[in-house]
Amino acid sequence: QVQLVESGGGLVQAGGSLRLSCAASGSTFSSYIMGWFRRAPGKEREFVAAITWDGGSTLYTDSVKGRFTISRDNAKNTVYLQMNTLKPEDTAVYYCAADYQGFRANIIRKDPGRYNHWGQGTQVTVSS
Repeated sequence: QVQLVESGGGLVQAGGSLRLSCAASGSTFSSYIMGWFRRAPGKEREFVAAITWDGGSTLYTDSVKGRFTISRDNAKNTVYLQMNTLKPEDTAVYYCAADYQGFRANIIRKDPGRYNHWGQGTQVTVSS
């Protein structure tokens, strides 16, 4: 079992940057693929990015490629989402999620149903 707590959301102008953090506790962090999802008002939850146990592989949804960077620090049990050149359409509640896969988790999946654990979410608002 792992508990996830996000931080770092807020209000920013278009073109600005934010860095989200997700601190995990309670289990072996490297056993999890870590992902970020978001839900905008009136829309379905959307995959944003995910990262393998060692950071060796990452995957992004097309709309954030080149602007967002996911990373992790296994020594700190923390995953990050650096968001640059933010756009109003990035406005959403951002959720950290963990997909348990056992030793050295390395299969990235976009399906939110595959993720076993979720944080409470952090609001990101980008003004135009």
